[in-house]
This record gives sequence, structure tokens and C-alpha cells, in this order.
Amino acid sequence: MTPSEPKQELNRTLGPLMLWGLGVGYVISGMYFGWNLGLEKGGTLGLAVATGFIILMYLTFTFSYTELACAIPKAGGAFDYAIRALGKDWGFLGGMAQNIEFIFAPPAIAFAIGAYLNIFMPAVPIIAIAVLAYVIFTALNIYGVQAAASFELAITIIAVIGLIVFAGAALPDFQWKNLEHNALPNGWTGAFAALPFAIWFFLAIEGVANVAEETINPQRNVLIGFGSAILTLVALCLLTFIASIGVGGWETIVFPAPGGAPSDSPLPLAMAQTVGQGHLLYKAVAFIGLFGLVASFHGIILAAGRATFEFGRVGFAPAFFGKVQPKFKTPANALLANMGIGIVALLTGKTAEIITIACFGALTLYIISMISLLVLRKKEPGLERPFRVPLYPWFPIIALAIAGIAFLAITVYNLSLAFIYFSILAVAYVWFKLFYKESPQEELALETSE
Repeated sequence: MTPSEPKQELNRTLGPLMLWGLGVGYVISGMYFGWNLGLEKGGTLGLAVATGFIILMYLTFTFSYTELACAIPKAGGAFDYAIRALGKDWGFLGGMAQNIEFIFAPPAIAFAIGAYLNIFMPAVPIIAIAVLAYVIFTALNIYGVQAAASFELAITIIAVIGLIVFAGAALPDFQWKNLEHNALPNGWTGAFAALPFAIWFFLAIEGVANVAEETINPQRNVLIGFGSAILTLVALCLLTFIASIGVGGWETIVFPAPGGAPSDSPLPLAMAQTVGQGHLLYKAVAFIGLFGLVASFHGIILAAGRATFEFGRVGFAPAFFGKVQPKFKTPANALLANMGIGIVALLTGKTAEIITIACFGALTLYIISMISLLVLRKKEPGLERPFRVPLYPWFPIIALAIAGIAFLAITVYNLSLAFIYFSILAVAYVWFKLFYKESPQEELALETSE
């Protein structure tokens, strides 16, 4: 960076409430759609066991990740932690895994938004709605993080209220026998097959760390916002899981009709079992579900922009991605590039496969992040850590072990998608080794992180 070039910094405008809204908003769509597909694989018991282990992983991971986010409050998140602990090669791989997760999750959600709105606007193609959603929410993120986070907070609160209203309507008809009915249809192997859908309950919660550089007093507020977000999500996950299945058994929230294709709308199907499709509560829950989809779609776009921005800022991607928009002080170039990739992914129509690839990226990120935490504790014992993960080293070790097992299980059950995922990483890594050169921007970024 020359003296005449503007310093590529992001504005600090976010407080703990905004961070809670972002953390919950990133993943709340997972309560409204997608998770029920794991019931087809594992049944109630299989998905419950998978979800139990995934909850344990996310609880231990979140508080471990918070230590890293508070000690190194940079927009790159896992990328910054890995490069500091393990070097630039592992930093690159961790950053690529993070980019894959954050860039590939939104297209699946955008398609769901398009499919939902297509019910009310059948003359408009699903793809057209999804692409328009990309343009609108990318523009909102370019306009400013404060406006983006305020919007995220508002729609997240509505989505949370929707889940509470749903549970209040469904629980009076809850029967324990519905949880026990055909609870393990494919044996215990079904629990492993259900893991991606259990992860979908919480996928992208770690995106809170990517706005640490835009957070007021990050050493305090990241802990409050991140911690309260994961606890809120665990409570909503358990409430939604029990209320949905308890009204009629798992088959009723997977298959709209016997022998039909699986549905991505478990909550409306559950409401149909209790109050019928014509009831106001049925329509209200179905409508509010759209807010959950938009909250996650918009929030992950925000996190993805910061991750790609940091990759460019330190020279691990073309410098174009690491530029801040002069007027709005937001990573506009990174946001636009991610939108382009997302729209291309949308046009493939492979939403389930896109979700699974995003899960591969997430688990890789979790594994590398937990190793980074363990290494940094030994490598830099004097690093200022405003928050220290409780029960160290057990929390990061537990998160690392569960993430590793989940990664192996998903690989076994999705060999072709694993091949695609590893191919993306391999091609990117070869490019990195052939064309990456040390740059003044990288040296400056590494110096300021220390």
C-alpha cells in the first residue's frame, strides 16, 4: 500500500444486539426448511441423535471460536486465525473452506425464497425471483453494514416470533407416541446419513466472527452477541423439532402425501395436522417462514462478503476483492463477485447438492479453526485473550472430534460431492502455489493482526 492509497478498513458500528440478530439470522432458515429431510434418512431417533451431537459440537465450537474472534477481531475469521497459527498454506485452505461455505449456502436459500414466492406469484419464474433477491440484498449490503444489520435484526425477530407462535399452536396436540413411531427406519447408519441436515440447523453461525472488525468493542460485544445467539438457536432447534414431529409423526412433515416427493416445508405440514390449511395460524406460520429464509440469505451474504474481502486484502486472491467502496466503506467488489458465483450456482438447480457442499466447507472450517486455537495457545501464550474458552482444552477437542467424525460420515454418504469439493480446493490451492507472491498488503495485514 502506498501513502496515497486509502487504508482498506471497515466502519465499526455494531453492538451486541446487532450481533445477536446476525448470529440468529444467519441460520434461522434452517429451522423453517431443510432439516426435516434428515428424518427420511434417520427417522426421529436417528436425526435426534445426530442433532444432539451437532448441538454439542456447536456449543463447544462457538465458545472456542469466540476466543479466537475476540483475540483476533479481523473480517477474515477462520482465515486470519489459521494463517497466524498454522501458516499461509493452511490459512489459504481454511479461508477457501470458509468461502465455499458462505458462497454456496445462499443459492440454496435463494431458490427456496423463489419457490415460496412462486406460490403467490405463479406467473414469475422461481429463478427470476431468486436472482432478484440476490440483487436486492447484495445492494443492501453494499449500502452499509449498519443498515444491513438493522434490517437483519428486524426480520430475525419476526422469524423467531414465528417459531414461537408455531410451537404454541402445535404443542397442545403433541403426543409422545408420535416421536416413538418408526423412530429408526434405517438403523443407526441413518443417524450418520442425517448429519448434514442436523448441521443445517446451525450452519453459518460462525459468520458473527466475520463482522468483528465492524463491531464496537469487539472483545466484549462478540462474546455477548455470539454466545446469546447460539443459546437462542439451540432452544429454538429443540422446540421446533419436538413440536413439528410430535403432532403427527415424522412422515407427516416429510411427505405431503404418501409416496410423494419430500417437502422443504415441515412447519406448514405440521400446522396442517393441527389446524388445517385454511386456518389463519397456518397461513401466518407459512408467511413468516419467508422472513426466516430472507434473514439467513441476507445474513450469509453479509458474512461471505467479509470473508472474500479479507482474502483479497491480504493478497490470497486478486486485490480487486480486498477494496472497500469509498462512499459506503463496505466490501462492494467482494459482494458483487459472490453474487455472480451464487447466480451461476442457482442456474444449476442442484439445491440439495449445493447445501451439502456448503456443509463440507463448514466442517473443514471448524476442524482447522479448532486446531488453530490449540496451536495458538502453545505458540502465543502471551496473546491478549479478553475471553478464554471454558474447560480448555476439552471444549475445542470435543468440537474438533465431532467435526472430524461428521466430515468422514458426510464424505462416505456423498462420495461424488466430496470429489467435487476436494477438486475445488485442489484447483484453488494449485493456483495459490503457482501465482501467489508475497505483497506489501499481506505483510501489513499480518503485522496489524499481531
